[in-house]
Amino acid sequence: MKQGSIKSVVTILAVGMSLSAVAGNKDRSGQAGAPELSINPWARTTGVFGINTPHITGVEAMKTNIAGLAAVSGTDIGVSRGQYLANTGININNIAVGQKIGEAGAIGINLMSMNFGEIVSTEYNMPEGFGTFRPQFLNLQLGYAKQFSSHVNAGAAITYVSEQVGNVGALGVAFEGGIQYVTGKRDNFHFGITLRNLGSNMRFTGTGFSVNADKPQSSPSFVVSQQYPTEKFGMPTYLNFGISYDIYLDEHHITGKDSLPKHKLTGIANFQSNSFNNDYLGVGAEYSFKDMFLLRAAYRYEKGIGNLEKTTTMYSGIAAGATVQKRFGEDNKGPLVAIDYSYRPTQRPANGVHMISIRFSR
Repeated sequence: MKQGSIKSVVTILAVGMSLSAVAGNKDRSGQAGAPELSINPWARTTGVFGINTPHITGVEAMKTNIAGLAAVSGTDIGVSRGQYLANTGININNIAVGQKIGEAGAIGINLMSMNFGEIVSTEYNMPEGFGTFRPQFLNLQLGYAKQFSSHVNAGAAITYVSEQVGNVGALGVAFEGGIQYVTGKRDNFHFGITLRNLGSNMRFTGTGFSVNADKPQSSPSFVVSQQYPTEKFGMPTYLNFGISYDIYLDEHHITGKDSLPKHKLTGIANFQSNSFNNDYLGVGAEYSFKDMFLLRAAYRYEKGIGNLEKTTTMYSGIAAGATVQKRFGEDNKGPLVAIDYSYRPTQRPANGVHMISIRFSR
């Protein structure tokens, strides 16, 4: 496909998806279920509030923009753990594996779970409690992405969603797709767009919605179990697109196209349209020194974020993160090992969200 044709296709898709997206609706806030689908477990991404849609690569892209999975050149493995809200006992565990297949494709699998610790079981006749249970949310994602040219990556994924809270649970399936486009003198201009969490409605069912009661007007009296129906709920669908631009601060020291700069600064701008929440606007930056030490920060704005009575997000302030990574082997062409960390400030009484990730690529 010619470069001009690729640009036209990307432009048409971006405009079409943008026009079809439903703008954020504050009146629907809190009506979506499966909130874990909107939680990103990777520290490299959460360090910029998830606005790195245009240039994220590797298995981490499966939770941001599936198109970036196409950048896997061999085998990519990542694990992460997060303390979702400090001192609450809510933990996020995640593992992902990506593998290059064919000339330009890659397949990936991502397993994420959320644990909430032990919660005391109570009922009407025993308000003091009679045991404990452990709620658990589980997402299993399978994705595929392909590099259609040196400028365009695209991909799609499906996610199986399971939520179990004591003796009730809900199941669902979500779909997503994404595109990344790169151009510029040194491939330093990036554009990305993704539509995520487009899926089936979910409904909680189980014996937890049953009530045992005496059947009236019966002789002799006996106990019956009444099952109460529950309402369906949708998934947190959203459209996200952004741009980023790499600025080589030591441009005059770069001798060729394939030469690596020592200092690189990447500016990022992003917009996210949420079906069940206010829309987000995000800006951020990432600094890289020899592609070994990276620092990043971002700010994400939504309507009413400065008013505790009106805001619909728990996040506030500036997210920040850092990466230390090293590629081993001769001429730095061997396996890459990286450690990422991020912190996102939250509204009180929460104490922030910490994430740490370890990545291995070869």
